[in-house]
Amino acid sequence: MIDAQVSQDWTALVDDATLDKTVAALESRGFAVFVAENGADAKAKVIDLVPEGTEVFTAASATLASIGVAEELNESGRYDSLRKKMAALNRVTQSLEMRQLGATPALSVGSAQAITEDGQLLFASFGGSQLTGYVAGATRVIWVVSTMKIVKDLDAGLRRIEEYALPLESERLQQLLGRPSQANKILILRGEVMPGRSTVILVKEQLGF
Repeated sequence: MIDAQVSQDWTALVDDATLDKTVAALESRGFAVFVAENGADAKAKVIDLVPEGTEVFTAASATLASIGVAEELNESGRYDSLRKKMAALNRVTQSLEMRQLGATPALSVGSAQAITEDGQLLFASFGGSQLTGYVAGATRVIWVVSTMKIVKDLDAGLRRIEEYALPLESERLQQLLGRPSQANKILILRGEVMPGRSTVILVKEQLGF
């Protein structure tokens, strides 16, 4: 149960011992893990993992935007950007095609709202457009996640979404679209069964929310 009475600093980076524990836990659950010192290192690792010409879908992410990954993958011309293809479609008459493009890319790149110390990943979404690819639709997935998002357990992860990530995302959407956000769909990934499919890049810098 979420205890709304207990507050916590959701921006604090974890210590090295907790980071090492989380890396080992993620790897034991089938996720490939890299640790980056900062956003620039994380961006370089993403680029290293994505061959030129790869079909890629970037989920809406403050983290990806802040380190320049979204811009590189979508605007450099070096990759087959599904975001650019979707932007050219009509949301009313071609909504099915848009959903299909986002659901089954060769590569999906995004972030998470929380990762537990025992290696479970939590994602919150208003509409869920990125979640299908995360679960099984994408051939490969890369998540770039600040170590400030590492939490003790699932309860803490859900609290982090409600207390920290959701209010900030609501503020962003209010300014951008004139409406708040909602954590309508929450995905918990407890493991990966396909070797090499899912990669987590943990960044030792405060990024995103």
